[in-house]
Amino acid sequence: MGDEEEKQQPRVLQMVRAEGSDKTCITFVLNNEDHTLGNSLRYMIMKNPEVEFCGYSITHPSESKINFRIQTRGGLPAIDAFQKGLEDLMGVCQHILNTFEASVEEYKATKDVTMQ
Repeated sequence: MGDEEEKQQPRVLQMVRAEGSDKTCITFVLNNEDHTLGNSLRYMIMKNPEVEFCGYSITHPSESKINFRIQTRGGLPAIDAFQKGLEDLMGVCQHILNTFEASVEEYKATKDVTMQ
């Protein structure tokens, strides 16, 4: 891949803050993402009691880009709520993966016992 092609690819994450707004209200632009991440992440972030609003929109069906807006109360920076939401979502995904892998191993072990 040449340097020109790399420059044309958008960054995975961009932050947009309206003029005059503070750090408690930020729109994050997530490129190459869709409802799978958007809805899961929105759910995790909304569990935080200091988050006043969290929502996302897909700009157009032919674009894989999400506008993800977070507004917090109590002085919590929106970027902190975003980061905590990502970490919480990663923790849930890791738990699901571990549970699945343990179940597969258990199934293989019972299958081997019954085959003998």
